[in-house]
Amino acid sequence: MTQGKIIFITGCSSGIGYSTALYLKLRGHRVICSARKAEDVERLRGEGYECLQLDLADSQSIRVAVDELLRVTDGKLDAVFHNGAFGQPGAVEDLSRDVLRNQFETNFFGVHELTNLLLPVMRRQGHGRIIYNSSVLGFVAMKFRGAYNASKFALEGLVDTLRLELRGSGVHAVLIEPGPIESRFRQNAFALYRQNIDPERSVHKETYRAMEARLQKQGPAAPFTLPATAVAEKVAAALESARPKIRYRVTVPTHLFAWLKRLLPTAWLDKLLVSVE
Repeated sequence: MTQGKIIFITGCSSGIGYSTALYLKLRGHRVICSARKAEDVERLRGEGYECLQLDLADSQSIRVAVDELLRVTDGKLDAVFHNGAFGQPGAVEDLSRDVLRNQFETNFFGVHELTNLLLPVMRRQGHGRIIYNSSVLGFVAMKFRGAYNASKFALEGLVDTLRLELRGSGVHAVLIEPGPIESRFRQNAFALYRQNIDPERSVHKETYRAMEARLQKQGPAAPFTLPATAVAEKVAAALESARPKIRYRVTVPTHLFAWLKRLLPTAWLDKLLVSVE
């Protein structure tokens, strides 16, 4: 067991964030988690977690959370796990500018702003880990996931650049690429689909019917789905390793598509991806 570290985790109300907070706490690390809704913050505190309220789409919320975080840690922080995110379903041509902007506010701009507020602390210390929860959809595009694809592709590009700029600082930028994981992701995505997509006015009306069934399906919706603890284990490795990897791929589909993207011509890969629901 390595010496306990201080790590801040976003998006801990359920799923990957919740599982990772528990896993790292049991490994002896000091976990400070966050959630967007006040009721989730209170629930997590009731379960014994140090928890802050944080809405990544709100700059004021980010600044307040960072101030409180650094107050309770006496200005120290070993790592942050950027987990807070959501997925907006829908065909690209059915996504309004506002809907796409909302996707990026949380998944990209909020993550970037939080990173920039925490980086000076890590640079002063001479060490730190900035761990990002990306996706297989951060390097392979799939139909009707354009908003989420775009936000994660952008995130990976930003992190790849940041990693080069952090060279020699003692601060490591790390990407986790999960693939299908058991969580409330689909349920939350279905609510956003209902809110922001009008299937009756879309040329994809018939396809949306099948997508609705997939989003509402109980249990795993894709082969090789793993529990959220599979991601928690990779986060622990990124946090505790003396020399963390640049990317930690979690599920079989993530490993598979990483290899296929390297080996197949784009047109061949497109033929395969167009069949994926």
